[in-house]
Amino acid sequence: MNDISFLTIPLPEDVEREIKMGNFAGATKIMRKLSKRDLPPEFKMRMEYEMERLKRMRKDFPWNRESAVKLLRESIVGFKEEELDKWISLGLIERIIMDGEERFYERFVENLFFLEPIISKRKVKRDELGDYSRGIIRRAIRRLNKGELHKYRVVAGIKLRVKRKGTYRVWLPIPKENFQIERVRILKAYPKKYEIADNHAAQRTIYFHSNSKEFQVEFEYVISEVRGGMEGNADLNENLKEKPPHVRFTPYIKSLAEGITRDAEDNYEKAKRIYNWITHNTNYTYVREYCTYNNISEFVATSLRGDCGMFALLFITLARAAGIPAKWQSGWYITPKFASPHDWAQVYVDGKWLPVDASFGNYRRNGEVRNVFYFGNMDAFRMIANDDFQVDFIPDKKYWRSDPVDNQRGEVENERRNLYFDEFESHLYVKEFKRI
Repeated sequence: MNDISFLTIPLPEDVEREIKMGNFAGATKIMRKLSKRDLPPEFKMRMEYEMERLKRMRKDFPWNRESAVKLLRESIVGFKEEELDKWISLGLIERIIMDGEERFYERFVENLFFLEPIISKRKVKRDELGDYSRGIIRRAIRRLNKGELHKYRVVAGIKLRVKRKGTYRVWLPIPKENFQIERVRILKAYPKKYEIADNHAAQRTIYFHSNSKEFQVEFEYVISEVRGGMEGNADLNENLKEKPPHVRFTPYIKSLAEGITRDAEDNYEKAKRIYNWITHNTNYTYVREYCTYNNISEFVATSLRGDCGMFALLFITLARAAGIPAKWQSGWYITPKFASPHDWAQVYVDGKWLPVDASFGNYRRNGEVRNVFYFGNMDAFRMIANDDFQVDFIPDKKYWRSDPVDNQRGEVENERRNLYFDEFESHLYVKEFKRI
């Protein structure tokens, strides 16, 4: 239940109009009425999904103006209320009008700091974890650029807690043995009855079916640092084709890919140009949940902003449009102190898969040294659970996923419906990260 290619089907004109005006309730009313008619299954599913998407959009915009002002006062030294309208007019704050009320994106304050470094200097609280992360990456790159490659043993896990009693089907991400990772072992899991997907599963999980409210898996693996990619074979059929709705060769995407790669001598230069275009022309920001976008790659290519997975999808789309095999990889960014979701890409050039992290390598945010390093090289701060996006689990979900693209925080459903992210809590943790 993870084929969302129907998102390429246009919505009725009156529905689109109501959504653009922020009249979510009116759009939903029209779609409910239309859904009662005898319609093609794909079109009916398109509208059913859109009604669900609008519900999820509401959760991405929880703040009204009063709450937004309060958050800014708590986060920025010397904040004045008139600055809010100034920043909105400059496109630094994401807000929408929803059913007649002004609503602000959940993480608009963090995005303001990403988009305007001058304002970030007025932060009330210093980002200590961010400082720590930048430090360990800087030191790792310095060492790797000298040719000193290390291996590490990692012990980590994920805990998921459902807020209400019931019987649940739960899928938690676990590492795959491939590319950088070897010697994966499950150390413990709760509840005791579970199924582990084969290592060849595109999105590897441990699956539970239980009336417990708490679920956990803890694992260990060994990971190696990489310079210059790794040898392998390219599945040209899979890694060159479109994958709607987020990898599509639209007229703009084809034109952009052609413009970026024109006169390039070979596929390596084409891929590097695509990477450089993304990393030099986009801003890193937090984004809404992926399930609320109709075409992520084109969103980034036109909005010139996005997060790690969005940059990866745009890179994959442009590379494939230029005739270069490219694929997805994701899981966690994992350090001795913490773990968090992260996505990146790989591109196939001269018989090797080169890792490409356009987020960590974003020039505008992270500078030249990281920009150069993250095309073709990879640190060991990774847990790789997924080799593809928009694929089914093993066993498959019955209902639409909370994240139809990726799996990093886990997915939950009961006998009647999917449970969205606000109905359960996920905690990623690290117990050990040691050089071996």
